[in-house]
Amino acid sequence: MTRIALRGDLLDLTDDPGFGGATSPCVRFDADSWLLVDDGRIAGRQREVPDASWQHIDHRGRLITPGLIDMHVHSAQLDVIASYGTELLDWLNTYTFAAERRQADPQVAAEQASRFVDALLAHGTTAAVVFPTVHKASVDALFEAAGARGMRVVAGKVMMDRHAPEFLRDDVVHAERDCLDLIERWHGHGRLAYAVTPRFAPTSTPAQLDLAGRLLAAYPGTYAQTHVAENRDEVKWVSELFPDARSYLDVYQRHGLLGPRTVLAHGIWLDDNDRALLAETGAQIAHSPSSNLFLGSGLMDWVRLQDAGAAVSLASDVGGGTHLSMLRTMADAYKVQALQGVRLTAWKALYSVTRGAARALGLEGEIGSLDLGTVADLTVWDWAVGPAASHRDRLARSLHERVFAWMTLGDDRNVHETRVAGALRYRRG
Repeated sequence: MTRIALRGDLLDLTDDPGFGGATSPCVRFDADSWLLVDDGRIAGRQREVPDASWQHIDHRGRLITPGLIDMHVHSAQLDVIASYGTELLDWLNTYTFAAERRQADPQVAAEQASRFVDALLAHGTTAAVVFPTVHKASVDALFEAAGARGMRVVAGKVMMDRHAPEFLRDDVVHAERDCLDLIERWHGHGRLAYAVTPRFAPTSTPAQLDLAGRLLAAYPGTYAQTHVAENRDEVKWVSELFPDARSYLDVYQRHGLLGPRTVLAHGIWLDDNDRALLAETGAQIAHSPSSNLFLGSGLMDWVRLQDAGAAVSLASDVGGGTHLSMLRTMADAYKVQALQGVRLTAWKALYSVTRGAARALGLEGEIGSLDLGTVADLTVWDWAVGPAASHRDRLARSLHERVFAWMTLGDDRNVHETRVAGALRYRRG
C-alpha cells in the first residue's frame, strides 16, 4: 500500500477527560500537521512536510479525527427510521418486526447490508456494534459487506424464541446451530467479531438465555450484546417474566451474560445495586440518547454510572434513534445530561465515541485514537458547513468552543472523507 501523509488539524483524546471543564490534559491537538499512514497503520504525526516517499493529501483547514465508533445500532432498521408515534414495545410490534421480516430474503439482506455499512462510512463511522436480525442470511450479509470494506464490526444473530411474531422466532436448537456456524465462519475473520445476541430478556426463554451464556463462555473473544432497562413498561414486564431475579440486569447475570465484553444498550432504569454490578462485571452501557428522546424512554444518569465505576459509551440506536450521525448523537447526549444539571464537554463526548468506546471493547490498541501503530481508521471533517455554522466557527475563542460548535451544529454534511485502514472508503460528492 502507498505510504500516505494527510495534512489537516489532528484531534484525538489520550485518556478519559471526565466531566471536568473545557480544558483537559487529555486533549491532543496539532493544528495544520501531517498524519503519516504506512501499510494501513498510523506511522507518525509531525509539523514538517514529509519527504517525497509519502503521497501527500492536503486537507488544510479540515479536522482529522479517529473514525467514530457506534456502540449499538440495528442494520435492518434503516427501513423504519423516523417512524411516528410509539414507545418501545409498540415500536417493536408496529414497525421493527415487520422490517426485520424482510431480511429472510438473502437478496434483500445483502442489499440492506451494503446500504447500511456505506451509510455508516458516509457519517464518519468506521466501527460499530450491530444487531442484524434473527435470520442467518442477515448476519452473513452484514459480515460480508463490512469485511469487504475492511471495517471493524461486532455483530451476531438475534435470538428470540418467545413474545415475538412466529416469523421471527427461533428455538434453542436452531439458534445454537446457527450461532455455532456463524462463529466458526466469521469470528476473527479479518476485523470481524461475533456477538452473542439475545434481543432482550422478554423475547428469550431462560433456556435460550442459558444457551447464550454457554456460547459466550465457550468462545473466548466473543462479545455479548442485548438491551436493558430502556423503558419502564419493559422493566415491569421483565419483573413479571423473571420473578426470581432481583432486577432486569440480574436476569443477565444469572445466565452468565455479564462480563467485560458485554454491551448493554440503554441502561436508563437502573438502581445502585445494578450500577455496582456493572462495575463488578465490567459490562458496559451503550447510551443511546437520540433514541431515548425520540421514543420517550427516559434520561440516562451518566454521572451516577461513572461514579459507580461503570463504563459508558455512545450509540445511535438506529432506528429508534433518528440518525446515524455520531456528531448528532453527541449533541443529543449533551441535552440529555443538561436536563439533569450536568454539562457534557466536547472532550468527554468525543472520547466516548473514539478511545473510550475502543477501550470498552478491548480494542484500544487498534482503533479510537491517532496513536502510533493503530489502524488508520480516520474521518476528515469540514469544521463547519453552511453560513450559520461557518460564522459561529469563525467566532470561536478557544479550541473547546470550536469543537463544541462542530459537535453541536455538525452532521454527515461535515464528513469530507472516511478512510478504513488508510484506504479511502467514502468521499463526499
